[in-house]
Formats: sequence, C-alpha cells, structure tokens
Amino acid sequence: VQLVESGGGLVQPGGSLRLSCLASGFSFSGYVMSWYRQAPGKERELVARVISSGVSSYYLDSVKGRFTISRDNAKSTVYLQMNSLRLEDTAVYYCYAPRLAVWGQGTLVTVSP
Repeated sequence: VQLVESGGGLVQPGGSLRLSCLASGFSFSGYVMSWYRQAPGKERELVARVISSGVSSYYLDSVKGRFTISRDNAKSTVYLQMNSLRLEDTAVYYCYAPRLAVWGQGTLVTVSP
C-alpha cells in the first residue's frame, strides 16, 4: 500500500496549486481519502476529506471556498485544488487513507511573496 503526493512548490499569495496523491496497493475506489497538513511548529490538521463516490465530506473552516478535494477512481488519484493561497497555508501536505492508516510522504507548499 502506497500513497505518493506531488504538486507542491512555492507560490505567491493569491496563487493556486493542485496537489495530487497517487494510490497503489489497494482498491482505491472503496476508500475514504483525506488531505492533512502540518505547518512548522504546529500539529497536523485535517484539511479535507472525500468519500468513495467523490462527494466531499469535510473541509477545514479556513479553507472553505478556496480548496476543493476531488478524486478520479479510474486513476486511483485524489486531488486538492488550492486557490487564493495565503501565507498561513504554508505547510507540508499529506495524503491519508484513514481506514488503512497509511500516510504519504508529504509535499511542501510554501506561500511567500
């Protein structure tokens, strides 16, 4: 079982990034998938969650209206579209499969002028 994130990088405030998480080793379409993030010196927090049908079931209040979680079950991939990025969105973003308790390695998002 493996989760591999990609798409992080450096972006200016107000910019956009799309994170991807490619899953392998399990029947992806049947599992809830989540994105978490951990900023320097802070605890890891749940950003968004999507159920197997693709309907999102949770967004962190501070990202509502700016971030969108989605999935492509045919590609075993979950996405996090991040728009209107803010300085406080800077963090390592992790993909997580709750029922399997499996984490990806993380991808760094840095929002800086």
